[in-house]
Amino acid sequence: MSASKATAANRFGLGARPGELDRAGDGRQILLVQLREPPSLAEFRDLPGSAATLQREYEQQRANRASRNAEAPAKSPQPMMAPSSESASESTMTAPGMNAASAHRRRTVADRNSPTPNESAEREPATPAEALRRELRRQQLAEFAARYRHAASTEAPFVERLTQFWSNHFAVSIDKGNARLYAGSMEREAIRPHVLGRFEDLLLAVESHPAMLRYLDNAVSIGDDSRAARRAQRMSGDGDKPRRGLNENLAREILELHTLGVDGGYRQDDVIELARAITGWSTPGPRDAQALDASFVFRANAHEPGARRVLGRDYAEGGVEQGRAVLADLARHPATARHLSFKLARHFVADEPPPALVERMAQAYLHSDGDLRALYRSLIESDEAWSPAARKFKTPNDFVISALRAGELPVGNEARALIGLLASLGQPVFTPRSPAGFPDTAADWSNPDGLFKRIQAAQLFAARVDAQASTPYQRALSVLGSDAVNGDFAIGLRRAGSASEGYALLFASPAFQWRS
Repeated sequence: MSASKATAANRFGLGARPGELDRAGDGRQILLVQLREPPSLAEFRDLPGSAATLQREYEQQRANRASRNAEAPAKSPQPMMAPSSESASESTMTAPGMNAASAHRRRTVADRNSPTPNESAEREPATPAEALRRELRRQQLAEFAARYRHAASTEAPFVERLTQFWSNHFAVSIDKGNARLYAGSMEREAIRPHVLGRFEDLLLAVESHPAMLRYLDNAVSIGDDSRAARRAQRMSGDGDKPRRGLNENLAREILELHTLGVDGGYRQDDVIELARAITGWSTPGPRDAQALDASFVFRANAHEPGARRVLGRDYAEGGVEQGRAVLADLARHPATARHLSFKLARHFVADEPPPALVERMAQAYLHSDGDLRALYRSLIESDEAWSPAARKFKTPNDFVISALRAGELPVGNEARALIGLLASLGQPVFTPRSPAGFPDTAADWSNPDGLFKRIQAAQLFAARVDAQASTPYQRALSVLGSDAVNGDFAIGLRRAGSASEGYALLFASPAFQWRS
């Protein structure tokens, strides 16, 4: 079956930019070329790593405590809990999509006592805590802006779509305070380097990243028979179990969402045993100065000793290597191959992908020992993936990125308006409703309210397009292809009362709302 360039750009990529459909080769060749080597990531070059962010986060926590102590000098100092790497960030940064009223409610005492922008009095210099909080907020905005600037301009849009697919597969949400600063860096540090590699390496990088360890609470998981638990029992004097014990959240999602799938054949015993195997997987804390050149630390004192049995296979005691060995076997499991293949086929081909396609992809994955390039090639080389009946309704994120690309619209250094727009469309940046990530079917995104908001967004995008570059009809042809621009749609583009009206018609059209 022929593979059109428009399908390669719009179904497999992020939406065509003007001139993209003029590339040499057919659709398959264009996609295969993108898989040969990692794309340029210049947009992310100056962003700090997670280890540096941990340092700044702990500096802010210390500054917050100093600020509180300075505001209440007469109060007796309260006993301070030993700082831990798992404590939530005390930052009061506003999450994307938060409205002004809710942001105001989350201000600190120092914020509430500071002058408002409308007051004529000269604003006092920011406290160290305020300055750090603003710095971390700017860093987060810069991370988001780099993501969308890269998506809007990349010459390897298929690879970027794959990157964002895996980021949603391994979903973390910034509405959980202690993970807020790390969702973007997880995509940058754990997913981008491995998106064209082996799934085993991708899996290990994600599960040991501070965003995932904090979001699913593994950083606070302690084995019930670990040295830390026994010491806590001795200190309590009554033999009770410590307040913090084994946490199963990450282990459950690894099995249910990240590898085998909900029908993958695991049992509750497997969840518990995997949770025990990865006890001690954590992040450096404020007192771990020697470890703050990395963002992962293995706490042997918190690790549950002994052998583990997961999915019928035994794993000898081995500290951090025990959990790694379990993850390696999960990456090679046939149920993992089917689960990943189904999700990829659903993302690229249809909400209900053909079972034969899913099976071929799963076999390609298993025969290549989890090589993701082999999995992608199996998808690209299938006839089902290029069928005219195979199309996907754009998520809000897809819609926004494709409009940026089609309109050749710039993304600012902080992209505040873009972040607010995505929140209003129902897909706030890195804020899914659950660890399952944002949904991936038309039924989840094609409701009347969502469509109305897209029409409003289309008008906003249209007002920013350079009308001198091309007419709406010419631009539609250049990004959708001649097969999609015909009939009443083509007539409407030609007869639009103004260039802005024509571009709004393009962005709001059914042809633009589907990845066809």
